[in-house]
Amino acid sequence: MNERRDLLCTLQQYEFALYDLQLYLDSHPNCTEAMRQYKKYKAMKKAAEEQFVRLYGPVTAEQSDTDNEWNWIQDPWPWEKEGN
Repeated sequence: MNERRDLLCTLQQYEFALYDLQLYLDSHPNCTEAMRQYKKYKAMKKAAEEQFVRLYGPVTAEQSDTDNEWNWIQDPWPWEKEGN
């Protein structure tokens, strides 16, 4: 479970970095370095998110494989103690 927790923590770190960069870009829209960093962290988050979903299931409801049934609620959610 430590690997699951570590990967979830990594996702949270990427989310924080992206949000912080978004706020900066709101006031500095022409900053090419900030935009480069934003794209970099966005790609890193996407890769980590895909890995998490592949190994442990969806982080958000949109990532759930819901062809026939609503399976989003079948596993512990990332913020539940059992899920960490």
